[in-house]
Amino acid sequence: MQAARLSGSDRKFLLKVAREAIRSQLAGEALNLPSPPSSPALHEHRGAFVTLHEHGQLRGCIGNFVGNRPLYETVADMAISAAFHDPRFPPLEPREFGEIDLEISALTPLEPIEDPDLVVVGTHGIYLINGPYRGVLLPQVATEYGWDRYTFLDQTCIKAGMEPGCWRNPATRILVFSADVFGEKSEGLV
Repeated sequence: MQAARLSGSDRKFLLKVAREAIRSQLAGEALNLPSPPSSPALHEHRGAFVTLHEHGQLRGCIGNFVGNRPLYETVADMAISAAFHDPRFPPLEPREFGEIDLEISALTPLEPIEDPDLVVVGTHGIYLINGPYRGVLLPQVATEYGWDRYTFLDQTCIKAGMEPGCWRNPATRILVFSADVFGEKSEGLV
């Protein structure tokens, strides 16, 4: 689960990319990303999630585990998806743009585990798969809610549309990942 650590300037650049992607979509303009610094971390093919909060409330969150493009391009795509295509929320409106705070989770590759006791709360995110059911919770969710390992696993089952405890079923695959999580507030940009 190795990936290059993002520097402070990498983080600020990715937040700028995410905000610019949303702004250009709201303005009906073609996306014209700023040129990335030469940082290797920004050019790695990594998955990412972008989360929007408005006045402290979730306003959208979309991500992709597969890093088939440079991280900065994935972040731009996920920012647009979170703002305009999260099925839980209506598309972001121009009047909301100045009210949203962005958070980015740059992911490490998924790693299957056989023993649920290997899930480390605060370090791992969980992705569960059982047939057509799939659910994911980012690493920061467990710490935000004060969950222990088993509550975290149960809540991921619920997110997948399965019963709590589904992770005990041998047919359920458990994959973990880590994330470099940062936002405009943590980077002092708001």
